[in-house]
Amino acid sequence: MLNANKIRKTFNAGTINEKVALSGASLYLEEGEFCTVIGGNGAGKSTFLNAIAGVWPVDAGSISIDGVDVTGLPEHKRARYLGRVFQDPMTGTAANMQIDENMALAARRGKTRGLGWGVTKAERERYHEMLKQLDLGLEDRLTAKVGLLSGGQRQALTLLMATIQKPKVLLLDEHTAALDPKTAAKVLEITDMLIKENNLTAMMVTHNMRDAIHYGNRLIMMNEGRVILNISGEEKKNLTIEDLLHKFEEVSGTEFTNDTEILSK
Repeated sequence: MLNANKIRKTFNAGTINEKVALSGASLYLEEGEFCTVIGGNGAGKSTFLNAIAGVWPVDAGSISIDGVDVTGLPEHKRARYLGRVFQDPMTGTAANMQIDENMALAARRGKTRGLGWGVTKAERERYHEMLKQLDLGLEDRLTAKVGLLSGGQRQALTLLMATIQKPKVLLLDEHTAALDPKTAAKVLEITDMLIKENNLTAMMVTHNMRDAIHYGNRLIMMNEGRVILNISGEEKKNLTIEDLLHKFEEVSGTEFTNDTEILSK
């Protein structure tokens, strides 16, 4: 479903601010695989997701989604294949519009627009059922402005909107980092449910080692712009944080020193 092959990206090349962000990062995901992405600050995690999303052109390498080469496609044309949820709960929804209107926009993305009622009765009934499964009481607040929701409610709604059209690949960029621990746990639970229910192929960047191990069926660790660990199957199921730190040191030759991730153990 996703094949990112030897992706390279350097920002401000040839200047004093030159930064090699990706140095041959590769990842191959089968349909339905849920991959967690972990690594220290500046390891290239978010840059890798942005490369897949087409935020900017890559310097070298290729990206294909469901067999379609999207390497040369700009972000807006690549969006038909992707669902995205960002770190900031304020991103991805229209604050001044109602919950049902936001969901209707997500459901119509990429489709031909015509004249007619904004949100039909049948759509409202569908959205009511979809929101009910989140268990956050949002199904009874369809006409509430999204700007009035809490960060956790908004992020859960964004997740639902990102998966409403069953994207080929779902990209989650530290989407629980701005939430308190209890809310973050609830949003991760909803994430896992939606991915399994829709058999989605997903990549989730996280700074929490425990979450990276607990969720998904594949785990990659990045360092200096490339994938240095790729763990799946039984090895992933039996993985501990100590194992992960040891493997990192073994492969990179250095100690893992990211304070945020070590504290999240």
